Amino acid sequence: MIAALRRWSRQVDRIGNRGLERTYPFLLQARHYIALGSHRARAFLWPLLRPLLAFLFRAVWALERGVRRLGRLLARVATVLSDVVTPARAAAIVVIAAGALLLVSQFIDYRAVEIGQPGYAGLPQVAKAPTVEARTAGAAHAYLLVPLGILAIALGGLALRRERRRLGLLVAFLGLVSVAVILLVDLPHGLDEGAQTSLFSGATAVLEDGFYAELAAAGGMVFAGLLYYARPCRIRISLSGRAASARRRRPRRRASSRARVARSA
Repeated sequence: MIAALRRWSRQVDRIGNRGLERTYPFLLQARHYIALGSHRARAFLWPLLRPLLAFLFRAVWALERGVRRLGRLLARVATVLSDVVTPARAAAIVVIAAGALLLVSQFIDYRAVEIGQPGYAGLPQVAKAPTVEARTAGAAHAYLLVPLGILAIALGGLALRRERRRLGLLVAFLGLVSVAVILLVDLPHGLDEGAQTSLFSGATAVLEDGFYAELAAAGGMVFAGLLYYARPCRIRISLSGRAASARRRRPRRRASSRARVARSA
């Protein structure tokens, strides 16, 4: 059995060697033709692709240079603005904007009563239910938030000139008072249909943009006031710390050999 396997393996080996010897010349010719074809293709395509590749790499280089210049410009602008727009001044500007928004929102409709609103449920947004009994936000609380908004604007202007942390607490207190008035007075009155339910069928009270505007302004006053009060302080560096940082930045000298010391002596 083993002898038969050996004879069979020798026959397979001879057949394989004969096949390789016969196909070797064809493989050499195919290799020659492939190399010749690739050389011709390279010689034909390279003059066409070279300008395109050069343009591509030049465009990438120009884009990189533009991005670097833009980054340097933005760094300079940020450095200049960091000296002008400090965290305290930015919070003061937000206080002024929130106070102005609270003042303007008092003259915008904050609630209305929609008539027949269930009949417009499945219709597109273009078709809206008619509204009656629209009221401005200031009418609900006798325009109490108008002086609060003016006072917030004044405190924000004062915070721009004098950096006092107590001003932030005052603004936050005004914002909390405004939020309390909005939630305790405006919200119940805004969702009350009143006598319209007896006059019209399907009357529903809805809150308009004025309500959300004054609520956002009051929340902005609270946030900006607390941010102004807890603004990041400047870190003072002692003289020893500066000296240590200077020693870390100072380049180290190369150690001189004994022969160099002897020659210098």
